[in-house]
Amino acid sequence: MKLALSNRNLTVILVVVLVFSGVNTYLLLDRTSKLQTQLDQSYTALDEALNQTYTALNQTDYNIQNQLNVEIDNLNARLPIEQYDYVIYRDEGWVLAKNGRTGLVDFNSTDAAYVFNQAVNLGNSVYVKSDEYSLNWDVLVGNKKNAHLDSDGATLLLNGHRIIVRGDDYQFSQNNQVSGLRIVNGALRVENSFRTTVTNMIFENCTVGLELANTNKWSEGTKIDTVHFNKCTQSLVFRTNLTGATGSYGNTEVNRCYFNLPDNATAITVETNVELTDSQMQNIRIWIGEFGEYNQTGLKVDGSMYQTLMDGVVFESFATGPLENALLYAVKIGPTAQQTPILQAGVSILGSWTARIHNPFSIWIYGAGGVFKQENVAVPVGSFDYGQAIVVQMRPATITSFKPQIAVQGSFRGNETVTVRVRLEFVDNVFSSSVEKQFSGSGSVWLDDGDLLALFPSQNVVYAILVDAKVNKATTDAAVQVSMYGTTT
Repeated sequence: MKLALSNRNLTVILVVVLVFSGVNTYLLLDRTSKLQTQLDQSYTALDEALNQTYTALNQTDYNIQNQLNVEIDNLNARLPIEQYDYVIYRDEGWVLAKNGRTGLVDFNSTDAAYVFNQAVNLGNSVYVKSDEYSLNWDVLVGNKKNAHLDSDGATLLLNGHRIIVRGDDYQFSQNNQVSGLRIVNGALRVENSFRTTVTNMIFENCTVGLELANTNKWSEGTKIDTVHFNKCTQSLVFRTNLTGATGSYGNTEVNRCYFNLPDNATAITVETNVELTDSQMQNIRIWIGEFGEYNQTGLKVDGSMYQTLMDGVVFESFATGPLENALLYAVKIGPTAQQTPILQAGVSILGSWTARIHNPFSIWIYGAGGVFKQENVAVPVGSFDYGQAIVVQMRPATITSFKPQIAVQGSFRGNETVTVRVRLEFVDNVFSSSVEKQFSGSGSVWLDDGDLLALFPSQNVVYAILVDAKVNKATTDAAVQVSMYGTTT
């Protein structure tokens, strides 16, 4: 069948197609418009979310930065590094010293000892940043005043070498400080220096940890505070003086120090001829028997510790094995010891020992609640007036009580009378009233309570006991002796 289309029919079809096409186009455009609107809304919401996130991140960053600034300010307040002449630090195998004033690195080397020596030589204050430094030769802080070598935990592997604070004599090395370092296998030596401070330190696995030495004049007023000595053969040593120097380490303070001893070790050594006088050792603890149980000594005295006070010192032994031949001593007093320290009531000796105090040479030991005895002390006899008085002192301790006995021997011819006088001298240079005992023949007498009551004042400190004697003849064969016992503090 043949379909014949007229122009009219074609026109109608075309119109219908165009109308239908237009409707679809309108619908498509409308849908596109709606999608665009939704997309715009999504973009707007996303932009707002991003803005909020960005704002929140900025605020977080601001808070973190503020907190960091506060921490930095706190750190600088505690340790104002910018005030040091040099700051030493490590960077990729190199050791550098930055000038604290210019901010420039003045020295850098793989040889740490070189950088340390340059910094302490040209600067008066050096700060070592916490890290590990290996040094292969000594570091000398020579002829400095008010110098500082400080850190807050840097480890110095000294490989048997030393940090030396030295003056040609004490006038050239004064008021210096070493602090905050951990020294391994090496020593800190203070030589011919006045008022050196060693604080907040650790000495570990050292043959000698900290030593004080006099090679010219003396080293006095040293302050050793908050130091831990761990497994050192000799932890703290006061060296015998060389020719041209005195033995004086007077007015040294050793406070808040701790000692862990291995075998064949001594915590504190006072060598021959050393004068560690008028000093203080307080709040110290010495542990032995932790890393072995043989040949360990807390304090070894071969010199003088005249008027040196020990208080709050604890010697603690953890030994459990046989002790007879273990050579474990809290205090060991050698044959050249001249004076022992004053052991106050705060001194404790805990645990098991070969001997608490090894004193084979019977050197006098001073301490709170101590006792003393003097026997057969000869008293010169003067003719018609008292002869030279003998002086009984227990320095550095003070006498709290005593009981004297007077003995006289002689022929006593022609109404001869010997008079013996006892007096006390007090710390303020005042003398007590005297007690006199008369002898017309040989004999002895103890002072009784009434006599002692006459000697003692209401309150004072006894500095010395004075005894003198006289005879009422031009010549005599009378011999006077005094013996006494008592207690000290």
